[in-house]
Amino acid sequence: MKRYGGVLAGCIATVAVLLAAGFRATPYDNYVLLADALRHGRVWIDWPGAYIDALRYNGHYYVIEAPLPALLLLPAVALFGTATNQSALAAVLAGIATFAAWQIGRALTVPLAARTVLCVFLLLGTDLFWCATFGDVWFIAHVSAVAFTLLALLELLGRQRAWVVALFAASAVESRFSMLGAVPVYAAMLGLGIGRSDVAPNGRDARLRLVGNYMLVLVPVAALWVAYNQARWGTPYDVGYTGWFHQDAAGSPTGSPFALRYFGYQVQSFFVQTPAYTPIFPYLVPGFGGVALTWTSPGLLVAFFARRPKRLVLALWAAALLCAAPDFLYYVNGFAQFGMRHALDFEPFLFVLMVLAARRGLGVPAMALCWFSIAVGAWGVWFWRTFVRH
Repeated sequence: MKRYGGVLAGCIATVAVLLAAGFRATPYDNYVLLADALRHGRVWIDWPGAYIDALRYNGHYYVIEAPLPALLLLPAVALFGTATNQSALAAVLAGIATFAAWQIGRALTVPLAARTVLCVFLLLGTDLFWCATFGDVWFIAHVSAVAFTLLALLELLGRQRAWVVALFAASAVESRFSMLGAVPVYAAMLGLGIGRSDVAPNGRDARLRLVGNYMLVLVPVAALWVAYNQARWGTPYDVGYTGWFHQDAAGSPTGSPFALRYFGYQVQSFFVQTPAYTPIFPYLVPGFGGVALTWTSPGLLVAFFARRPKRLVLALWAAALLCAAPDFLYYVNGFAQFGMRHALDFEPFLFVLMVLAARRGLGVPAMALCWFSIAVGAWGVWFWRTFVRH
């Protein structure tokens, strides 16, 4: 059980998501369409209609989201074409995230009971399970980013193979661009020996080689990203989100989708926004624009009690803040969601902080906060499956 506990946890999470989803495929399968386009040697999609968010550019329609989930879907799309179930991949990625979370808890010697609660919290106490259940283009991107970020952190806490960390970091970035903020933090962790295990190399020269190997893997990834942008937009940089912002009714015909003027709106969304009360069943109704973390995920407060190892705690907070920064400057809060799905960009780092705080177990207040978050998350999945996307 000790050896295969992470695999078992991941399998249970995958099956639970599939059952909650009813094994149904999402209609917002942009990544299936992109995978189909890629297998035909192009980067623009066959656009089926306005229900698929895609940017019209130079006569074609393009998926603006980071492309990694489409690459993961390529084998299935090669076999089943556009009938491929994108939501099934979201369930598998949720299982991988849970596996990595379990292994992180094991690596940091968290007691079994606390480790189990923390893994359930990651799934249901955040929007991870909710996003995986529906598997829409925006949601599967979050699930993929969480899975690969946790795998990167697991490697950093263990063998610290630079190429493995780089591949997982790149996979997270190519799932959600916000994860770019963690890339320099990983380099610093490798260079400074933060989080390393006893089997990792020591000494200044060895650490510099780790950083060099890490960067060496990221160079071709960056080159492929430039080539992908060149193929889509005719520029080496990505203009997709800016183009979408210019045509979106919630955006503006000019300017950037990231600006300080959106900060107050995001603070309200992340920390204040409440569900509405109705005098009839189900009495509490989450708004279509989400519910603040204050009410859905108070278990995250446990992260603030992580103290040691000090350098690891500081590195995790740095990664969390750098990955959160774009979300607090963006012009929309995620829309069409239960909680605050953009929080999944920084919650993997808070999760590891929670694990550090629970190395001697979870006290009663921490356990209560986690279970409250889990209950709210389960209610959110039930509400959306019952009243919104049944």
